[in-house]
Amino acid sequence: MSDGTRTIAVDHLARVEGEGALTLRYRGEAIETVELRIFEPPRFFEAFLRGRSALEAPDITARICGICPVAYLMSACAAVEGALGVQISDNTRRMRQLLYAGEWIESHALHMVMLHAPDFLGVADVMELARDHGPLVKAGLRVKKAGNAAVALSGGREVHPINVKVGGFYKLPDRARLDALAAEMEACIPLAEALLRWVATFHFPDLERPSTWLAVHEDGAYPFMGDQLISSAGHRFPVADFPGHVVEEHVARSNALHARLDGLEDYQVGPLARYNLGFDKLPDNLKRLADELGILPPIQNPFRSILVRGIEVLYALQQGAAAARAIDCSAAPNAPVTLREGLGHGVTEAPRGTLYHRYDIGPDGLIRFADIVPPTSQNQRCIEADLRALAPRLRTESDAVAKHLAEQAIRNYDPCISCATHFLDLQREQLA
Repeated sequence: MSDGTRTIAVDHLARVEGEGALTLRYRGEAIETVELRIFEPPRFFEAFLRGRSALEAPDITARICGICPVAYLMSACAAVEGALGVQISDNTRRMRQLLYAGEWIESHALHMVMLHAPDFLGVADVMELARDHGPLVKAGLRVKKAGNAAVALSGGREVHPINVKVGGFYKLPDRARLDALAAEMEACIPLAEALLRWVATFHFPDLERPSTWLAVHEDGAYPFMGDQLISSAGHRFPVADFPGHVVEEHVARSNALHARLDGLEDYQVGPLARYNLGFDKLPDNLKRLADELGILPPIQNPFRSILVRGIEVLYALQQGAAAARAIDCSAAPNAPVTLREGLGHGVTEAPRGTLYHRYDIGPDGLIRFADIVPPTSQNQRCIEADLRALAPRLRTESDAVAKHLAEQAIRNYDPCISCATHFLDLQREQLA
């Protein structure tokens, strides 16, 4: 190996949303190339939006992803409302908090139990996992179901919600259903804590890699939504300045754009960024639990992100239940909206990280230009940096171990390429 070239190729990534592949090329003992290739065909949503009413932006963009449609709804609403000068009520904010909490719960529970836990326990999938850990898998499914129920009640249905509109919601749920949902979310809190305690027993590969983190800032709260961003590099800027700090560029190996924050080679959005930047805003009981389990920030090992997702599930259950109980069912479901010319920016925290929308709206209320920056495009460089740091170990491992660890490192970010899932074949090439 030391005098030749070796290629480790992962042709299809498994247990991720979409189509991607990985290639590592070595020359002697040195890593020469790390390429995370996203070959999911471009879907041109930003082009589809041009010439459409600004009021259609939330429903159109929600179809980008079946796993995190709420994030697209919320970022689109925030951007259009900013452009049109719409002021939403506190009651609408509570409804949106319930809706967003539901998406965090269902997405994180899915990732933790079904997509990522098999990596740590050396099994092929959740069906095999259930044979040895049946009660915990069932607990995870019940927690996920509570998240789905929150999305369905506030959003109108579990996938691609239809009750959301610019300015609020089409209708509000009744008190009895909200109280029943709040009770179920509260009943799931001990189940979610048991899942987190279980995950805390996993073995985490060594990879301490300092990173620059970026997340939404929400005054006095761990962020779902907000109108500012903060970074671990000391930046704090309004959402309108996002394009001045985050610059996207095309790379030949990927159909997804790569992003840079203020010229950095890589930066990170998502659970670790939110946690490391916003830990002080978590409820005291979750801070104590984090201390007990040894997961106080800063967390710099991406393999430990599954623990942070567990904390965020508990936070979302608490916040979602509180929001459900506080919603005024007799209030107006939405604010008045008047179409006009304007430029609006919106940013919220999808389960996978910061999701930015920008809309330039003409005087006829039609979209002239749209820009969407999803979390996975922002994290691509960071994923490649992690793999580069792991490269010396991957080079010396067997085919099976190298394949497993490389995929596991990518799944740390729960990349959302699309909703397709493929199984993976590993090919390794040795050239003299």
